[in-house]
Amino acid sequence: MTDNKKRILTGDRPTGSLHLGHYVGSLANRVKLQEQYESYIIIADVQALTTHWEKDENLARDIFQITTDYLAAGLNPELSTIFVQSMIPEIHELTMYFSMYTSVNVLRHNPTVKSEAAQHGFTDLTYGFLGYPVSQAADISIFKADLVPVGEDQIPHIELARKIVRRFNDLYKPVLIEPKELVGDVPRLIGLDGKAKMSKSLNNAIFLVDTPEEVKQKVWNSVTDPSRIRKTDPGHPDVCTVYEYHKVFNKDEVAELEDSCRKGEIGCVNCKKKLTNKINELLDPMRERRQKYINNPSLVKDILMAGTEKAHSVAKETMVEVRDAMKINYFDVL
Repeated sequence: MTDNKKRILTGDRPTGSLHLGHYVGSLANRVKLQEQYESYIIIADVQALTTHWEKDENLARDIFQITTDYLAAGLNPELSTIFVQSMIPEIHELTMYFSMYTSVNVLRHNPTVKSEAAQHGFTDLTYGFLGYPVSQAADISIFKADLVPVGEDQIPHIELARKIVRRFNDLYKPVLIEPKELVGDVPRLIGLDGKAKMSKSLNNAIFLVDTPEEVKQKVWNSVTDPSRIRKTDPGHPDVCTVYEYHKVFNKDEVAELEDSCRKGEIGCVNCKKKLTNKINELLDPMRERRQKYINNPSLVKDILMAGTEKAHSVAKETMVEVRDAMKINYFDVL
């Protein structure tokens, strides 16, 4: 490992543009962590097929989009290795080995799997969907990641990954690292409709790629205190989506805004205007960085190719150890 730094593995499925929920939940933290850790960022295109198998024609577009989002947000390809999952065949090999001793009952009772199945309306689970936590365990362990930055809903996956790795080390030889979760302290960002988490599929998100006008329009249409009719009416910030966003994106003014709202001294229009400005202040540097890559798409391809080549080299080294531990390096024996 580089400079004896601990290694982290994190990433996303390429299913469209990233939004502010992704940014505050994980992406901003990744930008900070890349200075402290040897960072591997996986674009999990194979796992994207567990829920989007009928939309494979979008994968190339979405891989380019998510990479551009990463770079725009501040991930530095000299510090973070960004790579494509499907281009690392050793991941799929290790997934198969792990699946040999991971029971179906364990996978069926994984709370995240059950939650996502309900979200997508799946009643008859495919082999790939049911087994994707095993694939995630292979993603993590093939790079010997010490830490995996996750949200609270993903903790069951890391617990399962630890069990799978521990079982492998007990069965064969202790060559793999048991990963630990690194949970951020940022609460999940609710959607603009105030009814659910921010989500691409629910059409309640501000995307990192949105223009200033799009941000303004989305904030303008967001949910506020339904009981407040006039500007001078006392407000209830605790039921206002805009106030929740101020707590995340406008921490310097949020206490004053809360007090003014409760006293009826600031109207919703002015409050939304302030939020719009803060969000656009956050996104403006990303827009500038993004334009560099939009104008030169071959640069994005080069970054992905270099990252995938580096990741492949690491994965091959791990699989030599894995095959040796399992005594399936037949030709070396011969």
